[in-house]
Order: sequence, then C-alpha cells, then structure tokens
Amino acid sequence: MGPVLFLIVSVVLGGLIIGALGRLVVPGRNPLGCLGTVGVGILGSIIGGAVARALYAQPSRHALITFVLEVGAAGLIVALVSGVRRRS
Repeated sequence: MGPVLFLIVSVVLGGLIIGALGRLVVPGRNPLGCLGTVGVGILGSIIGGAVARALYAQPSRHALITFVLEVGAAGLIVALVSGVRRRS
C-alpha cells in the first residue's frame, strides 16, 4: 500500500471512529449515515485539533486531551446537524 493510499485510509477510519464517538455523545436519534459520520468525524478532528493546537504548542504531548476535544467537536457538529434536520 502506497503512502498516499495509507493516508486516505487512515483519515477515513479515524473520521469514522471520531464521528461514531461523536454520535454516541449526543443523545437521541441521529439522522446521519455512514458517509455523514465519516464527514462529521473528519471535521471534528480538524476543529478539535485546531483548538488543541491553540491551547498547546505541541498537542501530540497531550494526546488524550486532543482526542477528547476532537470527539467533543464531532458531538457538537452532530447536535447541530440533528437539530437542523429535526426543524426541517
């Protein structure tokens, strides 16, 4: 497996894990499918990573806090998406 393909697979799997945990944080039914979950996870990872980077010069030294921030950001996105879809 080439390095680019490995990067893509790891980003998608990471997005799926973060997105699934983000969905578990939000109570109630979530209208997201698998691709939506991956998208929410990737976006949550980016936002949580950016917040961790703003808080710490080296967020890799604070991996657990960074992970919690990523899951929290994904949960917030799930809540926003669920709230928008319920109103429609």
